[in-house]
Amino acid sequence: MANTLNSATISRTQFGDQCPSFHSVIPPPTRRSLPFITVHKGKRVELNRRRALVAVVKAKSSSFEDSESFGVDISLSPRVNAVKPSKTVAISDQATALVEAGVPVIRLAAGEPDFDTPAVIAEAGINAIREGYTRYTPNAGTFELRSAICHKLKEENGITYTPDQIVVSNGAKQSIAQAVLGVCSPGDEVIIPAPFWVSYPEMARLADATPVILPTSISDNFLLDPKLLESKITEKSRVLILCSPSNPTGSVYPTKLLEKIAQIVAKHPRLLVISDEIYEHIIYAPATHTSFASLPGMWDRTLTVNGFSKAFAMTGWRLGYIAGPKHFIAACGKLQSQFTSGASSISQKAAVAALGLGYAGGEAVSTMVKAFRERRDFLVRSFREMDGVKISEPQGAFYLFLDFSSYYGREVDGFGKIENSESLCRYLLDKGQVALVPGSAFGDDTCIRISYAASLTTLQAAVERIKKALTPLISAALV
Repeated sequence: MANTLNSATISRTQFGDQCPSFHSVIPPPTRRSLPFITVHKGKRVELNRRRALVAVVKAKSSSFEDSESFGVDISLSPRVNAVKPSKTVAISDQATALVEAGVPVIRLAAGEPDFDTPAVIAEAGINAIREGYTRYTPNAGTFELRSAICHKLKEENGITYTPDQIVVSNGAKQSIAQAVLGVCSPGDEVIIPAPFWVSYPEMARLADATPVILPTSISDNFLLDPKLLESKITEKSRVLILCSPSNPTGSVYPTKLLEKIAQIVAKHPRLLVISDEIYEHIIYAPATHTSFASLPGMWDRTLTVNGFSKAFAMTGWRLGYIAGPKHFIAACGKLQSQFTSGASSISQKAAVAALGLGYAGGEAVSTMVKAFRERRDFLVRSFREMDGVKISEPQGAFYLFLDFSSYYGREVDGFGKIENSESLCRYLLDKGQVALVPGSAFGDDTCIRISYAASLTTLQAAVERIKKALTPLISAALV
């Protein structure tokens, strides 16, 4: 053994009666694979520590047969295999990588306001850090914030909750996921109008539930037909997910239409509603927002989700919340206690300041909404001038969902055929250097989504690039 060691350069560990303890971390059959270790119980043995550690690692990856190895089981959970990756995230990441590589891509894929967080909110977060407010909060959120949320929901939405009926999470996405996991059993059905936010069906699959997609039409402003809903409800129907204002279409559900949907929901005791209201303040008059839980008979079966990322330009603060009947909210809280625990203490202090800005976010939010409307109006005018593009004018949020299907089937030299929304978005990224999201990600392959959470100057440049890139497609149709 001594011949294998360089005592001048290699650190040594002495083992006497401790040798059996060392062996205890190695499966017994593998001990014979360590010939450089000479074991004499009760005597001191010099070991090359580094070689010993390597031997332990090798031992853990070897089989119980001498000199035989086995491969690692790389199988994944069936739940994970059933989930599709987010295309919005993938395209945003791809566009960012191109920009970092020096390609001047205009990124209109992500749903993220380009405004800074209002100064009052930011200062509240900074002060929280300075004052040492940096420890864990209660799992469901601070009492201060949950109380402020209750006040907001009563004053702005006409729905009454107590703090124990609120759970604050790391974003509205987490709130929705916990709601679906909390109420769905394997085999249940989650009804989702299309176009839909990309994560809804995947959340259903994670809960071992089946997403049931109900198509809508651009001619109906992408609003759900109550008759279609009624025809698709079964004994397995557990959740209906509504998003108004909508991502990706910008559609806003009128109160009368929501009332018709509520009348149908009321006929089915098992059916709950998750009302995603994250864009409620980004809405353009004369459209108005109605919370589903405020409708007659709907409070008991509605889980209302909202947050701070969109209206208050707080995407990176990661803060959302869910409100509903206590037994459902308690289930969401239980899941959160095992997933992430409470949200950031600093973000929660900032959120209290956000809710203190006044009704619907006060002047800070109205200024942003005014800019969004100006951008929307510009894009609607621009695309209405283009041949073959169908438009449903959005009434809220900051997305335009455009039907470009008339361009499918056309072929361009150096690229190939435009077969669907995904290939059209690849083409516009390649030839126009504009990053958009294919409608297939949202359940409608005829369209593509444009986010106008970017400056008017940026949008003007993007429109020019898109027009230029589409010219060869228009020419191809004339051949």
